[in-house]
Order: sequence, then structure tokens, then C-alpha cells
Amino acid sequence: MEMQDNPEPSPGPYGGPPAGYYPYPPPRPSWYAPVPHDARYDQLARTPVSRVWRQVVGTLAVAAAFFVIGAIVLLAGVIIGAVLGIPQPERPEQISGDPVYGMILLLLSIAAVLPVVFGVAALVQRRRPGTLSSVAGRVRWSWLLICVGAAVLSMVLAQIAQVVLLVATGERTEGIFGWTGWERFLPALVVIVLLVPFQAATEEYLFRGWLLQAFGAHLRNPWWGIVISSVLFASLHGYQWAGLLDVFAFGLAMAVLTVWTGGLEAAIALHVLNNTVAFGISAAAGQLDQALDQASVPVPWQSLVGTVVQLGVFILLVLYFAKKRSISTTSG
Repeated sequence: MEMQDNPEPSPGPYGGPPAGYYPYPPPRPSWYAPVPHDARYDQLARTPVSRVWRQVVGTLAVAAAFFVIGAIVLLAGVIIGAVLGIPQPERPEQISGDPVYGMILLLLSIAAVLPVVFGVAALVQRRRPGTLSSVAGRVRWSWLLICVGAAVLSMVLAQIAQVVLLVATGERTEGIFGWTGWERFLPALVVIVLLVPFQAATEEYLFRGWLLQAFGAHLRNPWWGIVISSVLFASLHGYQWAGLLDVFAFGLAMAVLTVWTGGLEAAIALHVLNNTVAFGISAAAGQLDQALDQASVPVPWQSLVGTVVQLGVFILLVLYFAKKRSISTTSG
């Protein structure tokens, strides 16, 4: 009897493919763990592979990157500055003798950490980096633009309230705004426009993104992450008491909005606008060097009223538009 080397598999029922036969190889399992269904933003790291050690190791890696990369950028900047003949700092608190170059180093030392945050989320927590942005797994750009509009309106009202209060309490206002000339302002403006969005976004991904989700991976109540991340955010600023209170209130409000709107878009919008305007006003007045030294920045108590107005208006506008546009607050 003649044997066949490769017998044809018997057809399946109704002439279909035989049982267990697949024309294509099965798909490879994804490295990324699936996103939990119907989860709040702070719970997106609560995946099937989530373990306490992943949050601890990841947080330590992000914290180390924040300080190590910052130190490397600043050290490299000092060396490059010396080679290029950029004026050296005259005081210990200065980054550089050239305030624009000092601002470049400061902003880059923070912005350069952002890829590390995404990388740690992917490698240590085994989740898609986009889940740091929102419950949609990405930045919701149209929603971000709406938040920018809300941020502009809230800032205008806050500035009006602050100036009115300064005048009413007899404080001097002529030193708030100034003009140094286009020759000095334009280089600073270019740096601000190009780097501030990345610097501000990095801080949001660190404090309102990574930390909120690290706590939320194992804690049901989001307030642990909201409060602790806001305290850490304020502690890394060198302002006087009024400035620290201002920064803490900002961090608290942005963390709450992040949970309530399911993403970082609102926090990024207001943070970018605040930093852009703050650096821009200082650069226009020729006081950029003072702005880089947070300990010397005068923060009058009247500014806290402006903060209350800004955050209050911004929160109301964001929540109104989020409801009107049915912005998702949980994962699909």
C-alpha cells in the first residue's frame, strides 16, 4: 500500500477547515496589560499585573530621573556656556550669568524627564504610556483646546481682581509690568514659547499623572494621591509662604480636575498658560534673572485672591464644558 508523505487534513463539517486548523499564526500576546474597564483616571494603573513593587520601583526611578537628568543638563549647560563664552553666574543661586541661557537650562532640565516617565510606565508597569494622558489612552486634543480657552478667561479675570485689590490696599503696581525692549525680549520669548509647554506638561505628567496613578493603583480613595502629590509639588518650589500656598492650591485644584475630567488636559492647559505668562512678563520687564530665583520672587498676599478667582473660574468653566461635551471620566 502506497503511503502519502503529507496527507491532506480531513475537511471539517460542511466542507469547512479542519478542526484546530488556522491559516494564520495566532497573534502574539501584548506586552501591555489591558486597561481596567470603567476605571477613573487615578485607577488606570490598576491592571492585572499591578503589584506594589511596580509602583515603588517606578516611582523611585522617576524621582531619580528627575534629579539626575536635571543635574546632568545643568552641568552640561555650564560646560557649554564656558566653551561659548556665556557669562558665568555671579551669585550661587544663579544658573548662568545670562538669564535667557539660564532659563533654557532650567526648562530643559525638567522637560527632558518626560520620555523617562513614559518609558517607566511602559517597562515597569507594563501599560501603554498614553494612559498617563487620559482615560482615552491619549491626549484629547480638542478638549485640550477648550481648556486653553477657559484658562485664558480665568487668567484675565484673576489679573483684574489682583490689580484692583493691590490698588485698593494701597500697594504699588507700577513695578508689575515693564518693558526692556524688543532686542532683549524676543530671544526670551522664543525660548518661552518653545520650551515652557514641555516643561509644564512634564510637571503635570509627574505630579498629576504618575503620582496620582501610583497611589490609585492600590488605594480606592483618590484623595491620598491628590493631597500627597500637591504637597510634593509645592515642596519643590522655593517661594516664600504666600507663593508656596499658591502653588499648593494650584496643585490641589489641578489634581482634583484631573480625576473629575479623566485626564491631564485641563491641568496642562492652565499650567502652560501660567508659566508662559509669568516668564513672559518677567522677560518683558527685564527681570528674568529674578524670576529664575524663586526665593527672591515677591509674592504679595493679594496674589492669593487672584489665585482663588482664577482657580474658581477655571474649575467652573472646565466642569461646565466637560458636561456639555460629555467628556469621558472613566475608561471604556
